[in-house]
This record gives sequence, structure tokens and C-alpha cells, in this order.
Amino acid sequence: MRDCLNHRVGFDRVLMTVAATFLTVSASSALAQDQARSSAAELAIEAAIPRPEPANVPPPTAADIKLDTTATVQDSTKDVARDSARVNVAPTADKVETKPSDVATTPAPEAPKSETAKTEPAKADTATATPAAPAAPAAEPVKAASNVPTADQPVADKLKDIIGAKTSRHFDRKNERAAIEKFYGARDFAPVWTQGGNLTAAAKGVIARLKDAASDGLNPADYPVPNFAATTPDALADAELKLTASMFDYARHAQSGRMHWSQAGGDILYPEHPVDPGEVLAKVTTAADASAALESYNPPHKLYKELKAKLAELRGQGSGPVIEIADGPALKYTPAGKKQAEIVVDDPRVPQLRAKLGLAENASDTRYDAAVAEAVRKFQSSAEMKPTGILDDKTVKALNTPKRDKQIDVVLVNMERWRWLPRDLGAPALGDAYVILNIPDFTLKVMQRGQQVWTTRVVTGKPGKHATPLLTETMKYITVNPTWNVPPSIVYNEYLPALQQDPTVLQRMGLRLEQNRDGSVHISQPPGEANALGRVRFNFPNKFLVYQHDTPDKHLFAKEERAFSHGCMRVQNPDQYASVLLNIVMPNEKYTPERIRSMYGKSEIDLKFPTPIPVNITYQTAFVDEAGKLQFRKDVYGRDAVMINVLKNNRGKDLEAVVAHSQPSYSRPATTLPSGVAVANNGGGFGSSGPNFFERLFGAPTPAAPPAPVGRRPQQQQRVFTR
Repeated sequence: MRDCLNHRVGFDRVLMTVAATFLTVSASSALAQDQARSSAAELAIEAAIPRPEPANVPPPTAADIKLDTTATVQDSTKDVARDSARVNVAPTADKVETKPSDVATTPAPEAPKSETAKTEPAKADTATATPAAPAAPAAEPVKAASNVPTADQPVADKLKDIIGAKTSRHFDRKNERAAIEKFYGARDFAPVWTQGGNLTAAAKGVIARLKDAASDGLNPADYPVPNFAATTPDALADAELKLTASMFDYARHAQSGRMHWSQAGGDILYPEHPVDPGEVLAKVTTAADASAALESYNPPHKLYKELKAKLAELRGQGSGPVIEIADGPALKYTPAGKKQAEIVVDDPRVPQLRAKLGLAENASDTRYDAAVAEAVRKFQSSAEMKPTGILDDKTVKALNTPKRDKQIDVVLVNMERWRWLPRDLGAPALGDAYVILNIPDFTLKVMQRGQQVWTTRVVTGKPGKHATPLLTETMKYITVNPTWNVPPSIVYNEYLPALQQDPTVLQRMGLRLEQNRDGSVHISQPPGEANALGRVRFNFPNKFLVYQHDTPDKHLFAKEERAFSHGCMRVQNPDQYASVLLNIVMPNEKYTPERIRSMYGKSEIDLKFPTPIPVNITYQTAFVDEAGKLQFRKDVYGRDAVMINVLKNNRGKDLEAVVAHSQPSYSRPATTLPSGVAVANNGGGFGSSGPNFFERLFGAPTPAAPPAPVGRRPQQQQRVFTR
């Protein structure tokens, strides 16, 4: 019996040894197969799981024990792998109770659990796979040291949160949001307007400028100043961004205007000059005087600064004495005529009148002469009174009790229009030379190096559809003996209807009519003394088809108000004007008025400028003259009224948005001419692809419509202006 038991125990040990060998080979094979798809940790866990014996394989017998144990591991591995694939996946390692008899590869007499647990099946094939220890969790990156002072760190953290997620709450313009992110990100989101909860010098300067925005012709209510009294990080971060937003609004309005010029009409075209928010932040926050840096976005022009000073006087901030004109008899100046001598009255009130009207010359003279009468006439015109030049009771009352509120409004809209103009009016290569024409004053000036070089009277467009547009362009050449190519608006609105009444009217006027193959009509007048453009035309190509030129109707220059043209500007002394411009662009050529007049004839002569001269057509109903006197002119086109209404009644609306107006049309509709009309080319002219009016006039393709500026949203509004 004892022998049987011993035999049985021996057999059991042999059986366990064989089974353990099979498991070891299976584990090694599994490790080799899984090496490409499993981590070292997974292999270690899988190797530690005891493989169950295949369910359909009979237990080994004594005969099996006598088999050659030198069989290759490869054959055994194939059999075990095939059979083990038929069983379910073993439970996870943390739920398996490991016994010494399950994992031992050789009989080990009663090895302690602590020793046996350290034995790993994976170590049986260390040559093929060495399981690594489980990977340790990745260490958190070391945070860079912050440059933000400790006292400002809570505010910086709040700014980072707001700028990262809620910046649009304070800034609705994309370029401003980008500037904010870049500026504050570069300084670790440290606040710039406070340090330790206290306002910085830059913040005080910005706040002072915003509160004094009225002196710049702006509305302080548009630039609210936040409350920095609160000490919580949330409140300080919010105030930080609100002040920055107000600063952006001020800089933008100061430089480009509260309202875009297209809001005031479709016949205005000035170049855009938007501000860069990033540049504003850098300039203001690093300036020694933040207030002055922010103020510098206002127009730099002398006439703008003079208007600003007069605005302060109108608001009662000036120090000049109040001048009252006493009542008395009406004063009238009578110029000399064919049958009578000049009549000049004498009155003790005239010196006060001269001072009131800004006449510095002969300040103590008591004579009511031509100069005083002319000044009274201009005042009456600006006050929308009949410009008689007579000092009557009504005029005295207007002088003593000016409509101060209305005058302030007029000054404000004129300051606004200065913001639309280019910051550099002139050409740097020509000593900052430029031409500036003031429509309500009917004058043209040539400026160079900040000084007036020459001036003359002009005739401008009639009010309404023939109003002279506001624009900035460059004069490229002068044409002596120009051909007058009649604008389409005059052709189809005036001359063709006149032909229906009198087929010979154009012939008698010296005009040439051509009909193209497509049926369109072109009317022109050849060069000559009777030409509507006179002897000289000054060309600055623009989409409104207007230019400056001579005229045979010289008598119109004697009138006080000179709005009589179809939109172009007639110059009183074109030969002098041409010589002045040519001597600026070609000083070595020594052009004189006499040389210009010597060119008069029947053929066109183009005098091209090596460097173009900017031409600025403006609308100044309020300006300061050379004597320092604030002058007002009649609002001949009603532009002041439109702007005052928009600025006063459209608060809260986006006045900076671009209003898209339809472009001038150069189309030439087919026309049936009445019988008896003389046609110069008898249908042999240009076809439908021939030159349009712009090309005939300026010799260049029609300019494309200017694109809407970046950051401004266009609003559709149809309005057609043709010349």
C-alpha cells in the first residue's frame, strides 16, 4: 500500500512537471507573438496567468512519460498555442491566486510563498523578451517663472481667462482682439493700467484725454472711463480692458472720424487711414506723456488746430474781450461808377466793427470802406442773411448775439471733415506741395513748405446733382488747348433734348456730334478761344469725371457766390496757375504765364508732371483766416445740416460703417437722332467697345470701384452721380 502511494505521488509529480513544461513553453510563445502589439507591463501580467488545461485533450498516461523529452520547443509550442486558442481568456492578474505548484518549472520542496511569488514565468525566456516595469506617470511640466509682480498676479490670471475666452465682450473688432491677445500675452497678462491696484501714470494720462475729448470735437460719452476703485481681481481686470477699449475708440475716431465719409453722401472719396490697435497700445503705454500720445491721433493740420482753439472760445473758454457794436444809422459803401464817385461814410463804430470782423489792417480807421463792407457781406452770408454789405440794425443784432450753439455745431462738423483728409496733404518730394480748394469759400490755394504760394477765385458746381465732389487725387498733367468732351449727363439730359427742338443748335455752338456704330452719341468741342474749357485744363483723373479748367465766362468770378458749373472747377487765372504748378514740378524749366499763353492755338499740348501734385477738394464752412479770425461760409450744398443731423440723432448706431453707393455710369445708350442733325462721322465712329467718356477725357481705363476698407461693414444705398 505504501509503495502504491509512493508510486502515485511520483506519478503526480511527473505529471505536474510535464504540465508546467507545457505552460512554460506556451507562455514563452505567447510572449514572442504579442511582443509587437503589447507593452511590457501587459506581457508580464499575461505570463503570470496560469493557462487552463485544454478541455478536449485526454490526461497524459505513463506511456506519454516515456516519450523523448528532447522534442523541439517549436513543435510543442505549436500544439499548445493551437489548443490554448480554444479556451476563454484568463481572468485578470489581480484576481488570480498564484500557488507555488502552478508556476514552478522544477520540483521544489515546499518553497515558501514569499519566495515562490518572486518567480516569474517570463524569466524563462529572457533572451527573447525582457518585460519592463510599468511606466511611471508623466511628470507635470515645470511652470516658467512669471515676470508679473506678486501683487498683480491675481489680476493677470483674470485677464488671461477673459482674453482667452471672453475678449469679444469688450472688443468687437477682429484686429483689436488680435492686438489685445498679442500685447497682454507678451507681458504674461500683467495689467498695464494698474500696479498693485493703483493707477499707473499712463492710465492717468489716458483717462485725462478721454474726459477732455470734447475739446477735440469728440463726445466724451463715447469713451466711458471705468471705475478702478474696486479692488477685486475680477473688477480690476474688467476695468483694465474697458479702458483699453475706450482708448481704441478714441484713437480711431480722432484719426478717421466718428462717421465714415460715405455716410454723408455718395460724392465723397478720400483715402482710408485706419489706426493699428497694436501700434496704439505700444505708443501710448510707452510714451512719457500718454495723454499727448493719444491726442496725437487727431489731425496735425494747422487749420484743424486753429478750429480747435476757436471751439474753446465759442464755448466760453477763450480770454478775448467781448466786442459790442452800438446801434446807429445804417452804413453803406458805394463804389465808384461811371457817373459818380466812390462814397465812403465815416462812423465811430467802425473800429469796433473792424475788430469784430477780424480786420487787423487800419484797425483804428473810422471809414466804412470797401474792405469793411466786404467783411460785412461775408458775415451776412455765413449767417444766412442777404449779403448786401450794409450794416443795418439786423446785421448789428446778429453780430452782437451770434447763434453760438449753431456755430459750435458748424465748427464740430468741419473738424470732423478734417479727419477724413490724408494726414500728409502734400508730396514730400516737392516740399510738401499741394493744391487745396475750399468749395464754400470759392477759393483755390497752392501750398508748399507750409506756406501759401498762390491763390485764386474759382467757380464750383451748382447745388444738387451738379455739386462738386469732395476728393483727394493727384494732378498728373496739364493740357493746353483742350478738347471739351461733353459729359454724358450733359449730352443726354441737355443737348439731345435741345436737338429735338432745334437740329442745328450744336452746329451753331461749334460742337461736333459723332454717332458710333452701336448707336451711342459723343459730343465734343475742338480747341479754341470759344471752347467751354478755355485754354487750359488741369487733369487729376477721378471717378467723378471732374477737373479744373479755364473758362470764357470770366464775369462769373466777380460774384460773391460762384456755384454755377456742372461739377468741374473753373479757375480765374489759369495761365498763372499753370506756371506756378509747373515751376514746382519742373523748377529748371522756368515756366511763366507768358510762356503758357504762347502755347495757345488749335492743337492739344500735354505738359506732364514728373511728380504728381496732390489735389484736395474740401468743404470748409468754418475756418480761421490769415488774420486769426474765425470765418463762416454759407452751407451751399447742405452738407453741414446732413452731418449735424447724423451725429446728433444716430448715436448708438455704427456710423463708421461704409455706405456702398452705386458708381458713376459711363454707358452710352443708343439714340435716334432727329432729321437735319449734322453728324460728323455719319455712323463711322467707334463701336460698342470704343472709348467711354472717362477714356476720352483722361486717356486711361475706367478706374475700378474702391474696395470697402478692412474692418468696416458696407451698407447698401443706391445713389448715382454723373457728370
